[in-house]
This record gives sequence, structure tokens and C-alpha cells, in this order.
Amino acid sequence: MRPPAYHLAMPVRYGSGVVFASPHSGRDYSDSFLEQSVLDRNLIRSSEDAFVDQLFACAPDHGCAFLHASAPRAFVDLNRNNTELDSAVITGVTKSVYTPRVLSGLGVIPRVVSNSRAIYRGKLTLDEATTRLDQYWRPYHTRLQSLLSAAQASFGQAILIDCHSMPREALDGTFRAGQKRPEIIIGDRFGASASRYIVDGIQDILTQAGFTVSRNMPFAGAYITQHYGRPSQRQHAVQLEIDRSLYMDEATLRPHAGFAQLCDQLDPVVAKLADLGRACDRLAAE
Repeated sequence: MRPPAYHLAMPVRYGSGVVFASPHSGRDYSDSFLEQSVLDRNLIRSSEDAFVDQLFACAPDHGCAFLHASAPRAFVDLNRNNTELDSAVITGVTKSVYTPRVLSGLGVIPRVVSNSRAIYRGKLTLDEATTRLDQYWRPYHTRLQSLLSAAQASFGQAILIDCHSMPREALDGTFRAGQKRPEIIIGDRFGASASRYIVDGIQDILTQAGFTVSRNMPFAGAYITQHYGRPSQRQHAVQLEIDRSLYMDEATLRPHAGFAQLCDQLDPVVAKLADLGRACDRLAAE
């Protein structure tokens, strides 16, 4: 039986204009998908934001909806435009947007996982790619926009917190020797996807919780922040990238002793982010 298009955890009662989402933590790897791949069950998960859905599972307890993927990123990437089709892995593609992501194998139907490891033995048909978009990509984005619209209608503004994780090695070469590496990177597309007072508030909350934080380097946000970040229309989108080494062994893809500690550290952070959503109208007026 096909897994659901997404998972949605709702609060008992809405209490904030903040919506949490995790597009890359899906881990429903079907046998048929694995049979198409040259990778083993461990390697194919290397681009997955493993356990991010668990790190933010407390969101409904603080009055916020939490939407997260069921299908893995290697199967369909929800943080890409549905036009980013890669003719190198899909036969019959006649129209595509050849972005740098597509050219590197990271289109909406990825050709590779991390470290440019090829996923497939051969090519997929366009019909198969279209089916994945119809069954997973479109339902996820339809639901996400409906959640944001409902939040905006109730609280005056909507704030999307798009939750991701980053491999420790992703920061290599980005920061100077001796410079403290960030544990969380906030992406707002250099100010384009969210109003500054919201991003400043998010950074203050994270810093006060003890995290080392930076903005936009090397992750400023991709399709989701670009598409849903409309600050002039009171809809904001902010990406959070959390260093995976804080909570998991990246080689074995298993949580380590820091996982429970990080969950405890994030719970009051999520509560304060929810408070930021309750204060939307007041903050906008200041």
C-alpha cells in the first residue's frame, strides 16, 4: 500500500501564526524504489534530514501545525520546483528549468544523493516522474499553502519555519580558522523571504537558547523559502539548518546521546517561536 502523501500533526487548538514543516525527513523507502537503486539502504539515506521530524515534534504542543514529508528526498525533493526535471535521469523530458541544482543532479527527482553518488541503475520514464509529483509533491504543497493561509487569516501574518539538517562537512571551508562554526544557520534568502524583525526575533531566540547561529551562509534557502516567502503579503518563510553532528552519528545514521538533549533544548525554542507568531500584529506595528 502506498504511504500517505505527507504527515500532518495538528494542535488541539491553534495558538500561533507559525507553521513548522520538514520536507526532507521522509523515510518511507519502498522496496520497489530500493530495487531501482544502486545504493544500499544506508547510502541512499545520506541526503535525508534524518530525525528532523522528531526534533520538532513538539510543535503542536505549542499551538502550531507541523507538516512533514513521508517520501524520502531521494525519491522526490519537495524543496524543488516541480519544473526542475532532469533529462539525465528522466526520459522524455522536453521542457525543464535547467537550474544549477538540476545540472548537479539535484532536481525535483534527484539523480544523486550527497557526495554525487548516483541513485539509479538506469533512467526513469516521464510518466513515473509525473506520478511522483502528483502523489507526493502537489499534495504536500497544496496542504502547506492551506496551512499558511489559515494562519494568516487567524493571526494577521503567517510564518513558515522550514526545518532542515546539514552535514557537518557542509561547513568546511566556509568559516575562517578559529571562527566558531554555527550550529544553526538561518536562511531568509538574504532578506527576501521574511521581514527583518521576524528573522531578528528568530535569531535572538536561538542565541538565547545557547546555539551558535549565522545567516544565509552557506544555506540561504531554496524553492520553499523563495516560493512561500512573501513578506509584502504578510507571509514569511525562514529556513533552519541544524548541524547533524549535534544529535546523530552521520556514518551510521543513528541518534547519539545528544539527541535527547537537543530535543529538550529545542522545546522552549519552539514555544518562543510560537509566541513570535502570536505577536505578529504587534511586532508589525512597531
